[in-house]
Amino acid sequence: MSTDLSRLSLNQETIKQWSLPELTEGCVKAGIGQVGLWRAPVQEYGVERAAQLVKDAGLTVTSLCRGGFLTAVDPGERARALEDNRAAVDEAAALSTDTLVLVSGGLPSGDKDLYAARERIADALAELGPYAQERGVRLAIEPLHPMFASDRCVVSTLSQALDLAERFPAEQVGVVVDAYHVWWDDQAPAQIARAGAGGRLHSFQLADWITPLPAGVLLGRGQLGDGSVDFRTMRRQVEATGFDGPIEVEIFNEGLWARDGAEVLAEVASRYLEHAC
Repeated sequence: MSTDLSRLSLNQETIKQWSLPELTEGCVKAGIGQVGLWRAPVQEYGVERAAQLVKDAGLTVTSLCRGGFLTAVDPGERARALEDNRAAVDEAAALSTDTLVLVSGGLPSGDKDLYAARERIADALAELGPYAQERGVRLAIEPLHPMFASDRCVVSTLSQALDLAERFPAEQVGVVVDAYHVWWDDQAPAQIARAGAGGRLHSFQLADWITPLPAGVLLGRGQLGDGSVDFRTMRRQVEATGFDGPIEVEIFNEGLWARDGAEVLAEVASRYLEHAC
């Protein structure tokens, strides 16, 4: 079994119980040189202060999550969403990451028009793409499993994500391949190849699909190896495109959050080597 952790990135939410200083210290001790960060804890700590902390620890920020929620119809809500996404771009730039993950947003209350919601996302990307590019940041659309289409993300497949992204330069807009969200889709291999060919595969994330789902399905991601996802095959598909970037483990799981953080990190590293290498 491989012992190479050089491409592993630990997403902050995987060990949510850790503060940002604990995260950086834990990763350094474990020999993990990359982290994915979330806006809320970074803002709470202070963006500039967080950037300095990570830099001093010698860590690379592989992504910032999240921007998006761009489907509102109300003009005031849309303006506020655009303002928040511009702030997210600025935060990503301050953290020296080139990837801002976008969760596009669900259907507004009372709305059932998925097509129109996706068009509003495209309208927003037309404004945000150039702003991000000027600051060295790429917008990465993350398709979410269809069970989240109503309330979180009307973009459910890589095909839908790429149909949006390809309206804009690859330097501005690409996609996230999150194994948890796309493992079930028999078109995913072809769409991964499509993303790679267009230079739009901006992030690769791992979490396992476990059943039964918990009552709060958002927190239903499993530790690698505990569920149904064939990570090794998906990694081969991603790397066949020429992708050699970080592989980010992002797990939302209350069971993991209740455990000792160092123990969870050691398990993440072990499971990554066992199931994704």
